Amino acid sequence: MRLLIAEDDALLRAGLELLLKGEGFEVVGSADNAEDLLAAFEPGSADGAVLDVRMPPSFTNEGLRAALEMRSRVPDFPVLVLSSYVEDRYASRLLASGAQGVGYLLKERVGKVGDFVDGLRRVLAGGTVMDPEVIAQLFSRRGTQDPVRSLTPREFQVLGLVAEGLGNTAIAQAISVSETAVSKHIGNIFAKLGLSPSDSGHRRVLATLAYLRS
Repeated sequence: MRLLIAEDDALLRAGLELLLKGEGFEVVGSADNAEDLLAAFEPGSADGAVLDVRMPPSFTNEGLRAALEMRSRVPDFPVLVLSSYVEDRYASRLLASGAQGVGYLLKERVGKVGDFVDGLRRVLAGGTVMDPEVIAQLFSRRGTQDPVRSLTPREFQVLGLVAEGLGNTAIAQAISVSETAVSKHIGNIFAKLGLSPSDSGHRRVLATLAYLRS
């Protein structure tokens, strides 16, 4: 798989390149700012991108805007965004850009090579991956009227695993229950979040998006 990467920290950028190459990926472009990244991006030139949210010149949302621009040029182009902080408005906008191939991980996740590479592969395969710490911190900020507050602790745990991109089998293994029980929990989550069965093709992503927007 061919990847573009953008990270203004030279050491982290070099580390990412080495890590990705060591895991069998081909880094076809590397930049320290969003402008150069977009200049190197053309349809068909890469299979996905890994980029920082904050880059020069303003260190605000250049990476996010670059990710959204890539996805406007190539619908559902896989992008994995890295951030040092939990910034829910960025996560919400990224998820709102489409239902496939998006990820939001904290930079500390890069140090956990297995988790990072697994998340990246799921994004490249069209999945949606949210960092569990992002999920936990966003939940703690929600108001008492938030529909997510109506979830039971187990349902919230399942929603967190859904947001990480896990399928029913993996969720069942992670929390030591049957797949039937997982399906029941997910059905309850969809109902409590007001997600219609007509949205069945994307309800796992919509559940995460509803959670972030609520």
